Amino acid sequence: MGIQTNKKGLLVVLSGPSGAGKGTVCSALKEEVPELVYSVSATTRPPRKGEVEGVNYFFKSKEAFQRMINQGELLEWAKYVNNYYGTPRTFVEERLAQGHDVLLEIEVQGAYQVKKVFPEGVFIFLLPPSMEELRARIQGRGTESKDTVEDRMKAAREELGHARYYDYLVVNDKVAKSCQQIHCILEAEHLRRERIFQENPNWLEGI
Repeated sequence: MGIQTNKKGLLVVLSGPSGAGKGTVCSALKEEVPELVYSVSATTRPPRKGEVEGVNYFFKSKEAFQRMINQGELLEWAKYVNNYYGTPRTFVEERLAQGHDVLLEIEVQGAYQVKKVFPEGVFIFLLPPSMEELRARIQGRGTESKDTVEDRMKAAREELGHARYYDYLVVNDKVAKSCQQIHCILEAEHLRRERIFQENPNWLEGI
């Protein structure tokens, strides 16, 4: 019996300020790494044009979201720009046990909660090329008021200060390049000595 790898999936956490391109990178990553499972978050913010229930988010009222918190149904949750975001716990845990890598696109507050539960997770922070480019991306949506843009820029500056606590930093200047870098990170993480030894405590017998 040889050494076995990838018996348990990786929990991959991707964070970054609004406008860094997390959604775009995640969509492209699905094409680059089709076996990667993308966790769908619950949120109380209203859907943007083109977003689909159960695909982009599970859109909840604040009352329904609070019930999920009280019943322990969320792996993590956070309040961001007056709305709540959270990750359904059961979905993630089941996929990891099945050997699937699961990607969570969540805010910094939620990432800290996940790290307490899954310290072995892979934490990646997506950076914009510059603050000027970040502002241009947010304004380019055409869906944000002037006050909301300023709120998001303020929040972005605060979030960038937490980047040092992540395992990897990826600058999103080109989406294809960012996806390739994240793919490389996942492949390397699966080959970490600690993970292989943990999955194969009697590894010498496999040689």
